[in-house]
Amino acid sequence: RYWDRIERPEQLIASLPAAMRVLTSPAETGAVTIALPQDVQAEAFEFPTALFEARTWTVPRARPDATLLDRAADAIAASRRPLIVAGGGVLYSEASDVLDRFARRFGVPVVETQAGKGSLPWGHPLQAGPMGVTGGLAANELAREADLVLVVGSRLSDFTTASWTAWQDPDVRFVALNVAELDAAKASAIPLVADARVGLEELEAALAARGWAGVDPQRRETTDRLRRDWDDEVERVLHLAAPTHLSQPEAIRLLNEAAGPRGVVVAAAGGLPGDLHKLWRTTTPGGYHLEYGYSTMGYEVAGGLGVKLADPEADVYVMVGDGSFLMLSSELTTAVQEGQKITVVLLDNHGFQCIANLSGACGGHNPFNAFRMRDPATGRLIGEPLPIDLAANARSLGAHVIVAQGPAEFERALRDARAVEGPVVVVAEVDSSVAVPAYDAWWDVPVAEVSDSDAVRAARRGYETNVARERHFV
Repeated sequence: RYWDRIERPEQLIASLPAAMRVLTSPAETGAVTIALPQDVQAEAFEFPTALFEARTWTVPRARPDATLLDRAADAIAASRRPLIVAGGGVLYSEASDVLDRFARRFGVPVVETQAGKGSLPWGHPLQAGPMGVTGGLAANELAREADLVLVVGSRLSDFTTASWTAWQDPDVRFVALNVAELDAAKASAIPLVADARVGLEELEAALAARGWAGVDPQRRETTDRLRRDWDDEVERVLHLAAPTHLSQPEAIRLLNEAAGPRGVVVAAAGGLPGDLHKLWRTTTPGGYHLEYGYSTMGYEVAGGLGVKLADPEADVYVMVGDGSFLMLSSELTTAVQEGQKITVVLLDNHGFQCIANLSGACGGHNPFNAFRMRDPATGRLIGEPLPIDLAANARSLGAHVIVAQGPAEFERALRDARAVEGPVVVVAEVDSSVAVPAYDAWWDVPVAEVSDSDAVRAARRGYETNVARERHFV
């Protein structure tokens, strides 16, 4: 979010404070880079001593505009089926307790984005689960019926909005609470450019001043029924067994049980973000680390190390597929070097099976996502699985490795991993034929308009039907 190339040493006097300004800005924060060419590195300069004195940088909590706050409170108080979308801003603002109080006071159900998962704990009476393409039945049903959506700290990405098909009430309105003006204005929302915690507090006070009692008892009963149905569905899916190997839902369940209250799960790509969004039972804010920038392959191990460095008391569990692991796993050596304990759960399904499934959903038949040998007779990649020894690969980087076959060994491996000092890699083969369902949400992935394939033409007809449901909010 900030980049500067230093051509003279004295430029650092202005550049370093500018970098800190960005790092401590709620709206602009992100990675900063100050580039020092080799020749400049070798130069000497008499810097002012004040530059090196300790200083305190205060992260501001912006308050919403009073006029817009009144408009937002009026809109919410007039609604009958309001819904709160909790995004990552809830966690960044440390606003979970305020969100909990707001939801309970007014009976408004809360659904979570990938970045916002953990804003409220699993089992909370008003936490209806994940929303969007990677979401669940309860959240997507509540979104479809909502007449007022209070968006707290979310960028309303394509996955969260189900490509803008999630909200189908013809008169639905939006109130967006966000530190970034760009995101607060999406969907023609009433924009509250403010900190999530402060904004929720002031919005709660404004609604109380209007005497709003919240949603009616019937709506609360609907929320409770949908939430209980979703809990039952999650329990069912978590016990889906594979005929031969461990299934991915089983792996998630067993790891979730083993992680404990200090456990933090880290993942990034493939089918894992979608499955974890639906199935992982987060109990504390920060226990789920998946911002999910549409599959950031290779982030997993490095990200897990970063989480551990940021919170040394956390039990960090990295879930990664063989495809992502092969793309980037070298930070295991850094974890070994620094003596940082992270547990990498390496699930081997012999390739990039998630993208293969997406290709199939678009009518394609793509064998290139599987790690298989090329068949001499056909010239296609349909031969035997590639002889990749993932355990030996991880062991060569210095990690302690445990290989598990099936659920019982996997459960024991997780237990044994806790006793190991330093990074551990648990390698387990999973059966990709056992898949977690999708739940009433659509993602706009264009399908070829012209094709001689019956499967592609059928997929195109489905695409045209769904794209007609996309909404424009003006």
